[in-house]
Amino acid sequence: MADSVTMAPIVRSSVLTCAADQAAMQPWIDMECFQLGRGKTVCRMETIDLGSQQVVHEDQAASVQKIGKTPANLCTLSYCTPDQAFRFSDQGINHPDTVFFLPEHTCFDLYVPAGTRTTYISFDQAAFIREARILNPRRWEEAPEAIRSWTAPSKGGLAADIMAFTEQAAPERGMPCDNAMIRDLLLQSALQVAAQSEGFEGLSRAARARAFAVCSLARAYIESCVESDRLPTIVDICAATGVSQRRLQYAFHEYIGMSPNTYLRLLRLNRARAALAAASPRQTTVTRVAMQHGFLHFGRFSGDYRRIFGETPSVTLAACHRN
Repeated sequence: MADSVTMAPIVRSSVLTCAADQAAMQPWIDMECFQLGRGKTVCRMETIDLGSQQVVHEDQAASVQKIGKTPANLCTLSYCTPDQAFRFSDQGINHPDTVFFLPEHTCFDLYVPAGTRTTYISFDQAAFIREARILNPRRWEEAPEAIRSWTAPSKGGLAADIMAFTEQAAPERGMPCDNAMIRDLLLQSALQVAAQSEGFEGLSRAARARAFAVCSLARAYIESCVESDRLPTIVDICAATGVSQRRLQYAFHEYIGMSPNTYLRLLRLNRARAALAAASPRQTTVTRVAMQHGFLHFGRFSGDYRRIFGETPSVTLAACHRN
């Protein structure tokens, strides 16, 4: 079974000396790659196959040009280390938090200078646009027909999620992964970048009443999900309440003094604590429980857990054994 919890993602890592091989390692996109700079080594490359989703890291040792066209229903979200010489068709890097969206059926022409590290994730475009539209209807009402770039403050969070997952997916770790769960976690992180909300502004008294109504609906929906052992995403909450991510942000700040993402993170921490308290250290590990509840950054998970609950996750798990 392709998405069995016991099956790890397919990871391929190579040091490439031919630009054509850089294109060949990405067969899901029709492209050619040409070496434009000096050097025997062209690229250090890693691809992670999650079935319907691909994660690609490219550390460019020699400058290259990449020319191609995306197939039907495949889009990518990408970013790279800042370099004024980098060019993504007619767009460049204007800010360290610049991200690029490449839609289906779109021709591209990239110039990637030596020393640049690029990362992208490919998605099912229909699913991506459908959920992005829920979060930010105005921005994603229509699917883009050309390359789009913007500055996204949450790009750092996406990059950290991808890096944490990449480290865990390394073959030497030997850790089983639920590919479907990982795909969804990375999609939700990417959607936060795609549907970046504007900053919070103060609300009027009437708006506070509307915020309370929205959050009451959201809370009821979240509780129903928790009762069925499912942790909802921001997309789920927006769809259930019928509001955009921006309105949901405003409502939660007024309602509980935190963002919906923070609220959901605290909910997941509580669910993880309950799971650890009920488990046996002979049957599970802190890492496994953390992954089951959507935490890929185990150091951050442990730190947040201790700040909230006053003890480490391992202490909670061990307490069950002592009792």
